[in-house]
Amino acid sequence: SKWVEGAAGWAAAAMAAGRSLSRAERKAAARAEFLRQEEQRERRRQVARILCKAAAERSPDEASLLAGSPEIVRDLERLRKKREGLRRRLEEVCDEPEELKKKVSKLSLAVRSAKHLIIYTGAGISTAASIPDYRGPNGVWTMLQKGRSIRATDLSEAEPTLTHMSIACLHKHGLVHHVVSQNCDGLHLRSGLPREALSELHGNMYIEVCTSCSPNREYVRVFDVTEHTALHRHQTGRMCHKCGAQLRDTIVHFGEKGILQQPLNWEAAIEAASKADVILCLGSSLKVLKKYPHLWCMSKPPRRRPKLYIVNLQVSLSCIVYRQSTLLCFQMLYDLSCFHVTLKRGHS
Repeated sequence: SKWVEGAAGWAAAAMAAGRSLSRAERKAAARAEFLRQEEQRERRRQVARILCKAAAERSPDEASLLAGSPEIVRDLERLRKKREGLRRRLEEVCDEPEELKKKVSKLSLAVRSAKHLIIYTGAGISTAASIPDYRGPNGVWTMLQKGRSIRATDLSEAEPTLTHMSIACLHKHGLVHHVVSQNCDGLHLRSGLPREALSELHGNMYIEVCTSCSPNREYVRVFDVTEHTALHRHQTGRMCHKCGAQLRDTIVHFGEKGILQQPLNWEAAIEAASKADVILCLGSSLKVLKKYPHLWCMSKPPRRRPKLYIVNLQVSLSCIVYRQSTLLCFQMLYDLSCFHVTLKRGHS
C-alpha cells in the first residue's frame, strides 16, 4: 500500500513539474493504479461482508473498518435499498376478501358515475390465457434478468379471458367508450370489442398489411404473422393478392415508432384520452404507457385531469408521475368477476 502511494505520488509530482514520464515510470504508475483499484475492490468486498452481519456480531476490527469507510458504506446501503425496492415492486399483493369487496364497490361506483371512461390494458390481463407478462415474478423480462430461459407459448391457442369478455360487455352497455391496449395478442378483438373502440398501440400479431395499397389493405389471419419478423425487419414473406407487394406485420418493437394508422389507432386513443373523466388501468405496471404524455392529459391543469384507477397485482410507481387530484391504486387480482356482477346490478 505504501509502495502504491509512493509510486502514485512521484508520478503526479513529475507531471506537475511538466516533466514527461519515462516508459518505466509510466509502467510503474499504471501498476500502482491497478493495485490501488484492487485494494479498493477488496476493501469494498470486506465492508459488504461485514454489513451482512448483525451489529452485535461484528468484531471491534470490523466495526473500525466500517467507521473508516463511510463512503463505501453509504454506497452499499444505497444499492441495498435500490435492490430492496426492485424486489418489492415484483411482489404480487392480494387484498383480503373484505378489503377487495370494498375496493370493487368503489370502482364499480366510479365506472357507473363516469361520463367518459376509457380503459388501458397491459400484459397482466392475458396471463389467465397462459400468456406470460413482462414484469411479473415469472414475466419475460424478469426471467431474462435472472438468466433463465423462457418457455415457448403457442399464442394462437389462447382464448379471451374473463377480463377481456367483461370489458367487451361494459362497452356493449355503454359504460366503456374506448380501450387502449399494449398487448399484441389480439384477444380484445376476439372478445367481440369493435375495431373502432380499440387502439392496439403495439400492433396485432394476427394482422399483416399491404402499405403499397391506398388505403392500406389489411389481412386478418388465424395464425401468428410475426414468425419471420423482428426489430426493423417487418416483411412477413407473403404477398398482397391485389398489387403483389410484400406484406408487413403491424408490431411496434422497443426502439421503434409506430407509423401504421391501424391497428394502432393512435388518433382515436388521443381523442378518447382528451375526453376522458376516468381512466382505468388493468394489468400494467405503466412503465411503457407513462411515456406517452398524450394519454394522460398532462397538458391540462391537475384538477382537470381524469381520475386514475389502477388494478394490478404489483405496485405501480408510475402513478406518482400523474399527480392528479383523485388517485385510487388497487393492488388486487384483475379477475373482474365480482366487478362485473356489481356493475350489472347497479346498471339494471
